[in-house]
Amino acid sequence: MAMPLVAPRYTIADLERFPDDGNRYELLGGALLVTPQAGVPHQAVLGRLMAAIAAYVGPGLALMMAPGAIEVGNDTHLEPDLLIIPARFGEVASWRQIRDWWLVVEVSGPASRIYDRDFKTAAYLQAGVREVWRVDLRDRAVYVSRSGGPIDEAHADRLVWHPAEVSEPLEIDLRTIFR
Repeated sequence: MAMPLVAPRYTIADLERFPDDGNRYELLGGALLVTPQAGVPHQAVLGRLMAAIAAYVGPGLALMMAPGAIEVGNDTHLEPDLLIIPARFGEVASWRQIRDWWLVVEVSGPASRIYDRDFKTAAYLQAGVREVWRVDLRDRAVYVSRSGGPIDEAHADRLVWHPAEVSEPLEIDLRTIFR
């Protein structure tokens, strides 16, 4: 009689003992997600996007973390490519202390596309992230999902972000991001 296959479950404490080998190790409800180090196209697109956002939020309004981390409970640790949180958190002692996440950005290439699309977006929204951008390198589009709003709304030319704490919206010409 065949024994059922049971996937191991991990905790954040387990994750801290994983090797520093260039891979990204994340946990989602105890399930291990592993993706290789990001490639040049991923990093180039992320860098251009970060420059546009940094000019908008400035250091007194928000903190940009690349990568950042969102920890929920003892078995979820996700590392978005870019995480934006209110500046009021300053330099807290741990990711666990942060509970207000304005924006998560995942740049989805061949190695991370399925995780980002099918698992991580929903997990971020469930954790309380206000807005998630999945920047799809293959589609050359940004899929926006908002807490309590639309999921995977596609943007190919222009993207607008307007956190409640800021008076004017940020408009990004996506053609300059994807070049």
